[in-house]
Amino acid sequence: QVQLVESGGGLVQAGDSLRLSCAASGRTFSRYRMGWFRQAPGKEREFVAAITSSGVNGYYTDSVKGRFTISRDNAKNTVYLQMNSLNPEDTAVYYCAATDSGAVLKNSLVYQYWGPGTHVTVSS
Repeated sequence: QVQLVESGGGLVQAGDSLRLSCAASGRTFSRYRMGWFRQAPGKEREFVAAITSSGVNGYYTDSVKGRFTISRDNAKNTVYLQMNSLNPEDTAVYYCAATDSGAVLKNSLVYQYWGPGTHVTVSS
């Protein structure tokens, strides 16, 4: 069992940066691959970024490549999402998720555990 709690969301202006954190409970955090998803008002939840259990490999959706960076600190049971050059289209509730599945990380269905989400609002 893994419990996840996101933090770091807020209201920012276009061009600003935010760093989201996701703290995980449990002593087996390092075995899980982690992902960030987001859901904008009236839209479906979408994949943003994912990272392998070791932290060596990160994956991103095209719209955030070059602006967002996912990382993790297994000693702190935490995964991060550094978001730069934010624009209003990034406004959403951001969720972190954990999976021990070997399936494709961009598919939300492979993730067994989810946090409650943190709101990010980017004004123009």
